[in-house]
Amino acid sequence: MQALQTLPVPLQTVLLLVASNVFMTFAWYGHLKNLSASPWWIAALISWCIALFEYLLQVPANRIGYTQFNVGQLKIMQEVITLVVFVPFAVIYLKEPLKLDFLWAGLCMVGAVYFVFRSN
Repeated sequence: MQALQTLPVPLQTVLLLVASNVFMTFAWYGHLKNLSASPWWIAALISWCIALFEYLLQVPANRIGYTQFNVGQLKIMQEVITLVVFVPFAVIYLKEPLKLDFLWAGLCMVGAVYFVFRSN
């Protein structure tokens, strides 16, 4: 974490959010592949344990980011990163087909980024 502090705040925020989203994506969707035969409550407990690491990264990311971004900007940043992490996860890990809808969703997010960051 010490080396991270030498980076600019926007980069610290993005890196922590990306790492957080990797944990989040596995917590929310990884059980669909690995624990599909297990009872739901086992998947929920394992997901909850994974989500702890998400929060250990998410909370500092938002605290650091909030020094330069407003909460709306942080939220849109989070959503864009979620999509950037989720699409490869779905295609590579879960073997979901790559759909043109991912592109359209990404373009909508570009619009959201524009509107949230344009006043700065």
